[in-house]
Formats: sequence, structure tokens, C-alpha cells
Amino acid sequence: MKIKLLILILTSKLLASSYGELLFNGNCVTCHSTNELNKSAPTIIEIQNTYKNAFPNKKDFIHYMSTWVLNPKEETSLMDSSIKKYKLMPMLGYDIETLEEISSYLYELSEKK
Repeated sequence: MKIKLLILILTSKLLASSYGELLFNGNCVTCHSTNELNKSAPTIIEIQNTYKNAFPNKKDFIHYMSTWVLNPKEETSLMDSSIKKYKLMPMLGYDIETLEEISSYLYELSEKK
């Protein structure tokens, strides 16, 4: 059973262009779609644009985004209008390393297209 799970994980990682993409698609895309059809949260492009404008340096972008998602607070949000529209993102319980992987993927998202 453990071998089958390991094979499944490795296969999934190979099919995704990155581990961050796999994590994003498995965890974030439910609320943060890549298009305007999803109205439960801001799109990932809106989030990426806001954070990249505030933190053009990749390291700063990853640090701020991952630490904010780890412990979302209205006072430290860069997206006040989105909080008013969709409410504050709940605390999700992911570890910082997972959030850093996802943040790194998001930073590079437009560069891959």
C-alpha cells in the first residue's frame, strides 16, 4: 500500500510542472480560481498582481504571502477591498514550507505562460 501511494505521489509530481503547482491545484484553486467565474474569493491573478506590485522581489513576495496565509489578519492584508467583498481568508493550518512552495509557484505563474 505504501509503495502504491509513493508511486501515485511521484507520478503526480512528474505530471505537474512543479510541486508548488501541485500544491496550488490541490489546495487553493477551489476558492482562488484562475478565471473570473469563481466568485468565492479573489482570483489568483488578482492576488498575484497585488502582491507582486507590493513585493517585486521574489524572496520578499514569498515571505510576505506565505506568512500572511499562515496567519491571515485584516490588519496586515494587502487586499482590503477583497476582504470586504469575500470576508477574511480562514486560517488553513498549512505549514510554512508548504505555503512557501505555493507562493513561489504563484510568483512565477505569469512567467510560465
